Amino acid sequence: MTAAHSSDTPAFVAVDWGTSSFRAWLMASDGVQLAETRGSEGMLHCATAGFGPVLHDHLEKLGAAADLPVLICGMAGARQGWVEAPYLHTPTRLDALHAGAIRVDTDGDVRILPGLAQARADRPDVMRGEETQLLGVTEPEFSGLVCIPGTHSKWIRIEAGAVIEFATYMTGELFAVLSQHSILMHAVMPDGEDAADGVAFHAGLATAQAAPTALSSTLFRLRAAQLLGFEQRADGAARLSGLLIGTEIADARARFGADYPLRLIGAGRLGHLYRDALIASGFTVNECDAEQASRGGLVKAARQIWGARFS
Repeated sequence: MTAAHSSDTPAFVAVDWGTSSFRAWLMASDGVQLAETRGSEGMLHCATAGFGPVLHDHLEKLGAAADLPVLICGMAGARQGWVEAPYLHTPTRLDALHAGAIRVDTDGDVRILPGLAQARADRPDVMRGEETQLLGVTEPEFSGLVCIPGTHSKWIRIEAGAVIEFATYMTGELFAVLSQHSILMHAVMPDGEDAADGVAFHAGLATAQAAPTALSSTLFRLRAAQLLGFEQRADGAARLSGLLIGTEIADARARFGADYPLRLIGAGRLGHLYRDALIASGFTVNECDAEQASRGGLVKAARQIWGARFS
């Protein structure tokens, strides 16, 4: 646990509860982080260990008072989570997320924010956790696109502060499956990394942009090029990343266009890859840190729920 100096007293505890991770922050009324704690007790862990004990343990680590309210986003509100927080259906305003928060039947005031659902038979989609990040990085009347890279990347179109439509791309999961459980496992180094990923990544990106509907063919050519001595296995991970991310961006561009301002919610190496790919694809990118986005969204929602604590 780490701590930061602030003259303010704690107002609430913000929690981002994922599938395999837990992060909590003790927050002051002015949005300053006073302390944090994190661990690997995500939803999958809590399915057997229980959610209440995990939260209680982390609240003790934070030194949070017993009467301090807690606001949670993420997979704790899933159907397999602690308490299901039903999806809000698009179109929906981000600054109305707090109205869908579900109170947990436990000691103290603990609430879980809802996810968002696109209840369309032609484009069904859901998100849980990303909606809070969106709230954290947008203004009440923001219009534009947001890209959130990850195992399941999200592209979201927002108009005047409301989520109108979104799309999920299984880009990260496809990379893992293809590099570990397909013929391409022989074309990618075991650690999935590549020190010289610039040239190979952009080559894969260019291939995907030139023929975005030919992914199945270009994937096999990645292996064939190595067998025939045109490419090296050391470049395989980077080229595969370029092919998959490039295909994602090409489809998103065709669906949403590139004329909107775009905010990229990312972190680390993956965030840098997407930034480079988006710029190469003609987007103007405004980067936002993923963890700060989650905290910011939780603070905004908490102010709506417990306004008196923030006065």
